[in-house]
Amino acid sequence: MIEKTISEIEAKIHGSGSISPERKTELLQLLGTLKSEVGALSQTHGEQASSIAHFARTSTHEATRQQQNPRSLELSLKGLRSSVEGFEQSHPRLVQIVNSISKTLADLGI
Repeated sequence: MIEKTISEIEAKIHGSGSISPERKTELLQLLGTLKSEVGALSQTHGEQASSIAHFARTSTHEATRQQQNPRSLELSLKGLRSSVEGFEQSHPRLVQIVNSISKTLADLGI
């Protein structure tokens, strides 16, 4: 389920005409890392891992829409960041990746 969600995000990024090739590469690399981190997290915290993947999908959708809604993007990114709260100690790499993805997607919305 989580891998499917991340694969959908990757497809959305590949198909987006509003993202530069450099940003696509950056996001796809971050998603590759997110996939492995969330996969590991899902072994012990399945619901939280699923939530992170879903918020990542929603944030990607909002950032790559042709007609963006800045408020929707802001809310989805806030949800993504809050989905990893509490994992700073146990999964610092996951938190770092989510923060990097959030920043990159927010930059797309500018």
